[in-house]
Amino acid sequence: MALSAKQTRMLDILARRAAWVTAAELASELGVTTRSIRSYTAALKELVESGANGYRLDRDAYDRWLEKVEAGAGAGFGAGSGDTADSPQERLVFLVRRLLDEPDGIDVYETAESLFVSDSTIESDLTRMRGLLADTELTLARHGPVVQLAGPEIARRKLLSRLFRDEMRQGVVDIARIQEAFDSQGLASFKSDLVEMLDARGFFVNEYGINDVLLHMAVALDRVAKDRVLPATADPEVNETIQTLADDLGTLVAEHFDVVLDPTELRYLAILLRTRVIAPGAGSDTVAEFVSEDDLAVVRGIVARASTEYLVDLRDENFIVRLTLHVQNLVARAHEKSYSRNPLTRSIKSSYPMIYELAVYIASRLQAAEDIVVNDDEIAYIAMHVGAYLEQQSRRRDAVTCAVICPNYYDMHILLRERLESALGDELDVTAVITSTEADWDAIDADLVLSTIDPRGRRENTVIVQPFLTETDIEHTRQAIARIRRQRRRARIKNDLLEYFDDGLFLRNFYARDPISMIRALGDRMIAAEAIDQDYVDKTIEREHMSSTAFTDSLAVPHAMTMSAKRTAIAIVVNDTAMDWGDARVNVIAFIAFDTGGRASFQTVFDQFVEVFSDRDAVLGLIRRADSFAAFIDELVRIIDS
Repeated sequence: MALSAKQTRMLDILARRAAWVTAAELASELGVTTRSIRSYTAALKELVESGANGYRLDRDAYDRWLEKVEAGAGAGFGAGSGDTADSPQERLVFLVRRLLDEPDGIDVYETAESLFVSDSTIESDLTRMRGLLADTELTLARHGPVVQLAGPEIARRKLLSRLFRDEMRQGVVDIARIQEAFDSQGLASFKSDLVEMLDARGFFVNEYGINDVLLHMAVALDRVAKDRVLPATADPEVNETIQTLADDLGTLVAEHFDVVLDPTELRYLAILLRTRVIAPGAGSDTVAEFVSEDDLAVVRGIVARASTEYLVDLRDENFIVRLTLHVQNLVARAHEKSYSRNPLTRSIKSSYPMIYELAVYIASRLQAAEDIVVNDDEIAYIAMHVGAYLEQQSRRRDAVTCAVICPNYYDMHILLRERLESALGDELDVTAVITSTEADWDAIDADLVLSTIDPRGRRENTVIVQPFLTETDIEHTRQAIARIRRQRRRARIKNDLLEYFDDGLFLRNFYARDPISMIRALGDRMIAAEAIDQDYVDKTIEREHMSSTAFTDSLAVPHAMTMSAKRTAIAIVVNDTAMDWGDARVNVIAFIAFDTGGRASFQTVFDQFVEVFSDRDAVLGLIRRADSFAAFIDELVRIIDS
């Protein structure tokens, strides 16, 4: 079943929703009519269920379809896949494979005949291929009816890997599909031995990136088998780590695939492994080997500016060293325009917007310092480094205070406290243990009360637990902690956020051609309101070019990376019909501008604003009811308090 881009996107939307989705919602997100949605549903057949409440996926049918799609994607790359190509994408892959395998080129008319399509269809496919090759070192050369692919072998391999990754719908390169596509059985056992070897040498392994390198290896083995080898070079000066990795790879490849790769091939694969998959383990000697003082100085400067701009403390030497190790590899990948895929990019962006924003800031400074481009996937990897560090810092600071009521009987109250601190020590701060049955409940000053006795009536934020804490008690306590933290955050955003809205900066059903046009239009209004100047608008557009500010399926939050507004203000657009914004379609646009004194508020407002608008049902309610500024404020307060 060959699907259109809109049909594929409809499936992706339904795959992210557990509940029914109405035709109107789907039409809004896809930018089509409800009639088109009904047409797509008919074409998708058993994949989509329809009912009185709208549409949803048949999960079992969808999983089976995904397996067929991905198996088909792999089959299209196989050495003996045959001359079959039904859809335009399948034909494109087929033509690329043919051109890669035929150094003398292919005849356009013979190819059209073999595929049972017209000559003009193949000509159209070749036009698409030229677009695909635009950012590579490869070109199409035409001599009458014969077309050849011209360019270096390394670029051919990168193209092959890219096409294969693009066919993988889930964003993760599946090792089983690689084996099918390139007839490289044994790759899974090779991976196990490779990870074991790297672990023995003291390396940390990035599991998100290793299959990508194994794809490059499978491509290399496939090309070498066809006598398409990398050109031999004089022995370059490589450090001891790269040489050792190359030697180890050579041994493993010979054992698993009965192939002897020459030193040039092995060095290339070792460098890929070093820059995409591994980082040295802890220890000053290891760090000294991998990190230069110049690189450390660059990262220290960037981190210092980020810490000042966003009021966070990232100036920890161990964190900086780890980030520098990552940055060195990122810069190497960026110079080659060979970026690492990150399957968590979308979820990191929507779930941790402030951490992602910090990563965007760091990436923007790296771009300027190193003259590179950092894409969304690489920004998400930086966010993973930043998030892991900040999570360690914030856990105790964000702990919920707790009073424990456990009447005295031998040392049960001591055992209960120890069990709580062991299970929930990072999340819970036990500030009082009350051992009397006559507890003064009204005098207890704590976020949460855990009691082994009945609190005599319903009391807010009280959880009944057993004297000998059970797993169920721990889970109920965790849920209460999460609820209290959410209440805290929502209270903060309610206090901070509402004062920044302005009746004159609220727009209903206000549309623009594209995100940049919308930013300029809202910027003009904020300039007129004396909240910002033109420089802030320009910096907001610069930030948008770095990475789309559509943080959820419904909300875009354009803003500059510096707190340089004249005063803090938020311009809000609420539209019935969604507009394209990056790879999302949004109904709500919030142009946020903060002044220097608003740095602390920015963190709270930004993170929690995105959280509030991550609930699709709440956003739909806002769109329906917010027909005026007053109605918008009322509905926003209702959502925050719910």
